[in-house]
Amino acid sequence: MTTLLCAALAFYAFCGYVALGRTSSPEGGIVDVENTESNLTSDRSVFGADSTRWAQYAPYFPVEPYAAPPASCEVDQVHIIQRHGARYPTSGAAARIQAALARLQTATILSDSSLAFVSNYTYTLGENSLVPLGAQESYDAGQEVYTRYPSLVDADRLPFVRASGSERVEQSATNWTAGFAAANNGVYVPVLSLVISEEGNDTLDDASCPQHISSPLPDAYIDIYAANLTAELNAGAPGANLSNADTHALVTLCMFESVARQERSAWCDLFAGLDAWDGFEYWADLDKYYGTGYGNALGPVQGVGYVNELLARLTSTPVSDSTSTNRTLDASPATFPLNRTVYADFSHDNLMIPVFAAMGLFPTDPLDPAGASIGAGVWNVSRMVPFAGRMVVERLACEEGYEPADGSADAEGRYLRVLVNQAVQPLAFCGASADGVCGLGAFVDSQAFAKSGGNGTWDACFEAAAA
Repeated sequence: MTTLLCAALAFYAFCGYVALGRTSSPEGGIVDVENTESNLTSDRSVFGADSTRWAQYAPYFPVEPYAAPPASCEVDQVHIIQRHGARYPTSGAAARIQAALARLQTATILSDSSLAFVSNYTYTLGENSLVPLGAQESYDAGQEVYTRYPSLVDADRLPFVRASGSERVEQSATNWTAGFAAANNGVYVPVLSLVISEEGNDTLDDASCPQHISSPLPDAYIDIYAANLTAELNAGAPGANLSNADTHALVTLCMFESVARQERSAWCDLFAGLDAWDGFEYWADLDKYYGTGYGNALGPVQGVGYVNELLARLTSTPVSDSTSTNRTLDASPATFPLNRTVYADFSHDNLMIPVFAAMGLFPTDPLDPAGASIGAGVWNVSRMVPFAGRMVVERLACEEGYEPADGSADAEGRYLRVLVNQAVQPLAFCGASADGVCGLGAFVDSQAFAKSGGNGTWDACFEAAAA
């Protein structure tokens, strides 16, 4: 049984840094962001360069180095939505992996030398919970935020932190708060202020739309991308009789075992040798696009509630929403304050995808279910929602006379930009300049889909399916 261990810093009165299977507490003190990112790169190198192609199962990586905002602007408010850290497979995924592994290990002869390790392989992974790397990812993210935005924090302006009510999400939030506190030597100690139940309206989970169903297209694509892989495996292990679904499950074992053991799995070398990554990564792109992304009629609307909360915080006005928000929580300053400078929300990948879509990020032509659009657009799940992936919205206060590169000044002198895993987003929908900056007013105006409640699609979440 997995044991939950909490290593609290001496100054920290709460159980902050949560890891499963070990206790770890990175040294405190001010963290140099550049060195921190360098260390993370070094840590990721044990997984291999191709780990940045592991889609939603990739260990966190910054897509680009952090670029400071324009010199005449300063960040005066930060909004973060972050996925939980690396985890074990879900119970369903674990069952599929073990069934596929059992079939492969029944083969009487492993005639391919690349399969030599399989005979003595023992499956030891847990289920559902954070792995130690996942705890570290969130801790590091908390350190990074304090180090990047120290001027936004003082005793009266601590981050307001929320989490969706799933154990791994809550633990990721407390790991983040512990890292944040460590970065300032415990002078400013944020806490997890609110856990939102996943049994009701929850803007940090994707379970509020009963009529939402996932598309069969991603599963159908497994039979396309995995066919050659399956043939190679069955040829090298006569009698295994693996299906394409079995092969896909074993591909995911590469990622789950790597993040659990914090070293590259032999399964990764096997599938890298079979050129699996193009197909696997595109399967993930289809999975998210047709799951809760642009390709699902009831996908983007599930992100509307969060976007409307974001608009309320950016403008210090009450939340206006009739979708997935909890109106009781959002109406109270205790559970939805409008006077904070740092907000950090912790969530799941399947909720962050509709948030991106509701906002208009990563616009793309429909993805071809047969694979013709591989590598053709900006919709790349590896770069969108790796483990501990995050979107950061920086509100900017700019000096009088500042004009973005496109010449469109904001009447109030307020601007913003959006970063996803440190990559500045273009924000063409609000007339952003080349540096990704657009006026706050223009951004608010651009969010018509969210402000309208999803253009009527929210009602369809509760309409009985046609007979």
